[in-house]
Amino acid sequence: MHQTLSRWTVLLAGCAALLGGAPAAAQPTYPDRPITLLIPYPPGGSADMLGRPLSASLQARLGQPVVLEYKPGAGGSIATAQLARAKPDGYTVLMVLAAHAINPSLYKSLPYDTRKDFAPVSLAATLPMLVAAPLSTPADTIPQLIEYARQHPGKLTFASAGPGNTSHLSAEMFKTATGTDMLHVPYKGSGPAVVALLAGEVSLMFDSISTSLPQVKAGKLKALAVTGETRSPLLPDVPTVQESGVPGFVVNGWYGILAPAGTPPAVVDKLSQAIAQSLREPALRDQLVGYGYAPVGSTPQAFGQLIDSELQRWSRAVKDSGASIQ
Repeated sequence: MHQTLSRWTVLLAGCAALLGGAPAAAQPTYPDRPITLLIPYPPGGSADMLGRPLSASLQARLGQPVVLEYKPGAGGSIATAQLARAKPDGYTVLMVLAAHAINPSLYKSLPYDTRKDFAPVSLAATLPMLVAAPLSTPADTIPQLIEYARQHPGKLTFASAGPGNTSHLSAEMFKTATGTDMLHVPYKGSGPAVVALLAGEVSLMFDSISTSLPQVKAGKLKALAVTGETRSPLLPDVPTVQESGVPGFVVNGWYGILAPAGTPPAVVDKLSQAIAQSLREPALRDQLVGYGYAPVGSTPQAFGQLIDSELQRWSRAVKDSGASIQ
């Protein structure tokens, strides 16, 4: 009897060990399938120009495909709402721009909470803006632009990548700072806006330097100024807006990665580290710097702090400009 009980004890212990170890053995190592990177603007814009090379590097580093999915519209909030509804497992992430911190002040309501519904992963890069214009625009400098706008109120038009985008709000801030009146013409993304700019359908655009720079270098657009604190090394002869007589006017775009709230910290950290490592690769860094980006690759905590400070900054900017979207 004692021997029989001992045999059962051993068998039960063995089964328990097997069952207890099953979940650990079955737990997959992240990632074990493709990752979707949502892009809130159409192909061809600055988010795409960063997202494509970054996703290729992440794919090689993580060993799984990183698939870009474009969800443009509503200043990026359509893609952002999709992320808020996504399963918090690290397989759906989103590239956000500065518009992410602008939208809560611009829109009367959003289908998500800008801070509570998301887990910051990494600040990927920053990027100054370029005040670009078709060759037909009757101004070659910011002082000339201001003078013409004051003499012809409402005649100049400016394109944007959509209502609430930095390209929209930057121009609104410029109007407020210079006492000028220009008409806003929104497009569904930076790519279509630049196409309109090239066609002469609009007078100017505050655009990410990455998308307008090739057209400036090709002689198809003219550069009036950059919006950073200092001149861009890519356009050393082009002054800043501050230098051009608008003191204190500095606007930089930024690009970061978010995951849904509730994503396991280990997954967030792995993604963050992979992004930082990718952005330190010399080939990728050189490519992005050539587009005008300043690669970063921050910790989740640092990116969260940036979002908090940007929410406050753009809230003041929206209020001062009077810009709003129903």
